[in-house]
Amino acid sequence: MEDFKRKIRICEIDYTNVWPVTHYFPVERFRQAAEIIRSVPSELNRGMREGTIDMGPISSFAYGANFEQYLLLPELSVSALGPVRSIILFYRESLEQAANGRIALTTTSETSVNLLKIIMEKFRGAKPSYHFAAPSLHDMMGEHDAALLIGDDAIRSSWEDNGYRTLDLGAEWTKLTGHSMTFAVWAVRRELAQLHPELISDIHHAFLASKRKAAQDPDGIYSAAMNRMGGTYDYWQQYFAGLSHDFSLQQQAGLKLYYDYAANMGLLDRPAPLHFFNSKT
Repeated sequence: MEDFKRKIRICEIDYTNVWPVTHYFPVERFRQAAEIIRSVPSELNRGMREGTIDMGPISSFAYGANFEQYLLLPELSVSALGPVRSIILFYRESLEQAANGRIALTTTSETSVNLLKIIMEKFRGAKPSYHFAAPSLHDMMGEHDAALLIGDDAIRSSWEDNGYRTLDLGAEWTKLTGHSMTFAVWAVRRELAQLHPELISDIHHAFLASKRKAAQDPDGIYSAAMNRMGGTYDYWQQYFAGLSHDFSLQQQAGLKLYYDYAANMGLLDRPAPLHFFNSKT
């Protein structure tokens, strides 16, 4: 492992959906070279953008908005072809009413917020008003017709007997487009990758090894999720089975389509190209 004057700051989204990549990551092996910073996606996105975080999983939209600063780590994402179970719009009796009413948006997301806008405005022709709010379903629904939650907040709320109907944004995207949706990507700041390609490659391969181990021993992740969140073994088995942490041409095609729509709607300045880290270049 090459010498590095300061520790590399690796972000980790504080949601269970990244665990099949991060759960078996050998933190001790990189103790001298790296530190792990855990937070919600919006905070990690800002850290990467401002340079206080060097690499790790960020919202797909955050990569698209600032792709000049980043390189993607191959073979790593949080994606779904169909239901994702943790990106959920809660609404009362009518989705039509919600689509043309007031929607509360979680403050912890970028990708999902803009995915909802694409679904509502491009595909449904709706014009809701959007209002950011802290991720508390009860409070969000107090003055709104619908509320968007992501990650563990969405999972916990989906377990409650709250009487609300739900729209799974992963399932809706696939229904409308036929494509996979990628919610998060692993990225590294370009200047760091250029200065320390060997160390970044070592960390990248450690993430890939962690992903392989998770595929071989998923019970460890199911148990950890039950201990942290509750729920049943069967729930977590189905939940993680619905996610893909690969970033093959299938996932890339869906993400490119998302970027095209986002640019067409003015959510992005232009469609984002996918530029990958390669330790040999």
